[in-house]
Amino acid sequence: MGFLKNIAAAAGMVLASALPSAAQTLTVWHDLGDNGLKWFNAMSAEFARQRPGVTVKSLSFPTDQWFGRVISALNTDTAPDLIFNNYERVIRIQDQTGKVSDLKPLLGKVTDKAFLTEDDLKVATYKDRQIIIPIQRVQMGFGVRKSWLDKVGENFPETWEDAKRVAAKFRDNDPDGNGKADTFGFALEAAKPRDLIHILDLFSFGTGLRHTLIDPEGKITIDEPRHAAVLEEFLKTYTSYKFVAPDTINHSFTEMYQVIEGGRGGMFRVGDWNVKKWDGEKVLNGDFLVGKWPKFAPDEKNHVVIGGMRGVAIPENAPNKALAQEFAQFMLTKAAQQASLDNVGAAVRGDIEVAALSPRSQYFAKAEAPLIAYDFPEAVHSFYPELEAAFHKKLLSGIANPPADWKPFIAETAKEMRELAAKLKGK
Repeated sequence: MGFLKNIAAAAGMVLASALPSAAQTLTVWHDLGDNGLKWFNAMSAEFARQRPGVTVKSLSFPTDQWFGRVISALNTDTAPDLIFNNYERVIRIQDQTGKVSDLKPLLGKVTDKAFLTEDDLKVATYKDRQIIIPIQRVQMGFGVRKSWLDKVGENFPETWEDAKRVAAKFRDNDPDGNGKADTFGFALEAAKPRDLIHILDLFSFGTGLRHTLIDPEGKITIDEPRHAAVLEEFLKTYTSYKFVAPDTINHSFTEMYQVIEGGRGGMFRVGDWNVKKWDGEKVLNGDFLVGKWPKFAPDEKNHVVIGGMRGVAIPENAPNKALAQEFAQFMLTKAAQQASLDNVGAAVRGDIEVAALSPRSQYFAKAEAPLIAYDFPEAVHSFYPELEAAFHKKLLSGIANPPADWKPFIAETAKEMRELAAKLKGK
């Protein structure tokens, strides 16, 4: 009798192993819009080849909504299986919830990862926890409307003096030929701390200057001679130079993109993720060049800025945590990385095919320009967001009521930031 039971049990095991895997769905929350939805759909199909029956469903939210939804979900045990976003945004999630998994042991199991650099892994680590697996380097170049350059007889600006000259022509010479004075030299943003300081970061790091406001040792940098020179020109761009729309002080990402995509801004930030959309007929139709940020001094070297690292994180209370870990590892494979490049325009592997991309996307994919990585002071100084908010408020006051001389304003601002940093450190 026992013999027959053993045979029946064995037969049951064979039958079970022959059946297809039970259907499962992994849920990912991100803020990459339509391109991100297409990317995760492509990865879902590829992942199903090795995990039949598994579907990856992604949901995209505007960034502010993404923050609120993720924080609430992790704190109420209603988390998705994975979250995907920029590193500094995942830091905020970890600070608010303490429920982002340490992925160091998981990445340790991945054998094919030689393409990840020390900087990639450093930027993925926060308070000794690896809170993301690096998936996409966030490269940001300087974009210029090509037809406008042709119209005003200029080349792509290499120096800040070039950029100022071109900006004045873009503002004054009707480069779009519509007969209206409705174009601006730059499309920028200023409304929120990350808006304004992000753009300052790009100009500062782009010309080779690190640590926009504070360095890792806690030293305020904005009144150092070269930093002060960039900051002064930056503030004049919003004020006396009149290179931006008059209401730019109220512009965040959405409004800045409206100026760019509406064909009113001549020079602007181009993220690697923007290119696919802006190559489209209904947007800029590829009428822009991408290059390095302008350099402010002859002996400086200008760069494309790595402004972050997008990566996948796993909540501690993910409902399908083991399967989520498998998918996170899969996102580093060649197939997933190719889908990342094809749909979002960014990746970390160097062995994927780029020939089908536009020249602008290839510029990023091939890393044709010197790259410089933003240093993420919030990963070193926990008080940095509060310091940055105060810095932003001070700069906005200057933009709203420009001083006759910016140098005393910058010196006073540096003094205030030193005092505040010392106070925040002591909390």
